[in-house]
Amino acid sequence: MSPTSAAVAEHPWPRSEPRGFTPDPEQLQLRESLRGLLGKYSDIEQVRAAANTGPGYSPQLWRTLVDEMSVTALAIPEQHGGLGYGTAELAVVLEECGRALVCEPVYSSAVLGTQALLGAPEAEGNPLPDVLAGNLIATMSSLDPATDSLRATSSPHGWRVEGTVTHLTGGRSADIVIASAETADGPKLFALSLPDEAIRTELRGLDPTRRQADITVRNCPAVALTAPDTTAAVRSRLHDLATLALACENTGIVEYLLETTVQYARTRHQFGRAIGSFQAVKHRLADLLVSLERARSASRYAAALYAEDPDSTSLAVAVAGAVCTDAAVHAAAEAVQLHGGVGFTWEHPAHSYFRRALGNEAAQGDARTHRARIAALIGV
Repeated sequence: MSPTSAAVAEHPWPRSEPRGFTPDPEQLQLRESLRGLLGKYSDIEQVRAAANTGPGYSPQLWRTLVDEMSVTALAIPEQHGGLGYGTAELAVVLEECGRALVCEPVYSSAVLGTQALLGAPEAEGNPLPDVLAGNLIATMSSLDPATDSLRATSSPHGWRVEGTVTHLTGGRSADIVIASAETADGPKLFALSLPDEAIRTELRGLDPTRRQADITVRNCPAVALTAPDTTAAVRSRLHDLATLALACENTGIVEYLLETTVQYARTRHQFGRAIGSFQAVKHRLADLLVSLERARSASRYAAALYAEDPDSTSLAVAVAGAVCTDAAVHAAAEAVQLHGGVGFTWEHPAHSYFRRALGNEAAQGDARTHRARIAALIGV
């Protein structure tokens, strides 16, 4: 057996389809309801307007997503106040949010924030109930000690943290920050309850619909979510979740861009014919359809596996990250090109989707980064 074959054997793919890979009636109903809601309250003009407000999103739409669609509680066990579903259902939500270019904190708070806090639900002072209720907004850093310049010390009144966390998604409006901090015993993950005096420095990013900020705190109250010996494993699991979440969102982006580009190709006429009738255009659209199907398969498969065992899905998540990142960037570039002159204007929706795709790439790594991880996981 070759070294590569031996490495693959150590990370075997399940022989049968994981439960949740094929959409069931509940998932289809969830998708239909969410698509209808976002179609009404989150078209591209509404997204751009909400992103330009102080919070960077629409508090009204966020409240609706929490109260009517239960986006925060969907994948939380019932004993902790959730609905008891899993990442297969979260994948549906994230696909639809990517399709609608949602700027509300679904990715940062409803997915990453709640799942990180769920790691220590019984910890005293854990803000999980308020985050589930949508009363507090959470976000998560890269969890990299090299970029999370934080130091935590224990006091009679609990943990206190000081330092700076950079490039926080939704950092300007966040109430809770999940980050890594050094302690006397080693690194731990903490939930920081940001005080009013926290210094927030908003950054100018490529994607104005997903704003970022640096945050500096001193004597900030915090709740420890891990012990030093479990921090690395939890960090890896949450990193996989973040990659998976953006892979699902990218899948929704590809779906929207393909649909709108096909519609344009059917209605835009040149030389007396719809441009979609030209062979060159047909082939490019067919390539986009292949990219969409590959992205769907990769992201939904990884989401279904993560729901069963989040500690053994790194390979599937890395594949989804590579496939879906490539697909989103490719679809955005093709949408701009195939829409012709109007597609090159900044006002066209394709540019906002292009920026989100590139922003997602910067957040969790480009396709080359994910392929390098695949190679490391299988030993080549």
